[in-house]
Amino acid sequence: MDEKVKASWERALHPETLKTNIITASIFSMAFEMLKSSIIEKIEGFFTNGFYENGMIVSPEYKEKVLSLNRSPLYASLKWLQDMGAIGDEDLEKFEHIKRCRNTLSHEMLTFASSGVDFDVAEAFEEMVGLLRKIEIWWFENFEMAIDPEAYPEDLDLEQVVPGPVWSLQMLIDVALGPEEEARKYYDHFVANADKT
Repeated sequence: MDEKVKASWERALHPETLKTNIITASIFSMAFEMLKSSIIEKIEGFFTNGFYENGMIVSPEYKEKVLSLNRSPLYASLKWLQDMGAIGDEDLEKFEHIKRCRNTLSHEMLTFASSGVDFDVAEAFEEMVGLLRKIEIWWFENFEMAIDPEAYPEDLDLEQVVPGPVWSLQMLIDVALGPEEEARKYYDHFVANADKT
């Protein structure tokens, strides 16, 4: 048997490798959806005027100032963030790279499981977390802190701030893909403190 074919089948049939690859592809896809939701929903929420029984009352300005920028709500939102100075051209390129990685992992899972991919998955995860963090910190600094500056210390180091969506995504990656002791710390902490809330 050809060595490449043999190596491919060994990789695909090895139970630990196969499980890890399937979990990795699934988590990456889920993380990408979290990133997309954060990009779109934060802006939509910003243009919300209230709520009614079926959901949010979104201001007509949302359609005028955001959705008019692109047919896709995602790309319209990215353009709005760029226009606001939250992200730049390099960030848009990172987003496209992350999206291509997601598409590869989602649509070519068997190839990933058997012969790998031509990009570093861990690096792509880091790019995704970094982009999500950049956007979330921009919102935090320009809106949450700006609305109520006295609620935060003057010497607040934004490098130390971990926004909720970033924490959730990092926890998901740590639990699903990290070493056992990293995954256990979240579980153990939850079990130890669940009854205290």
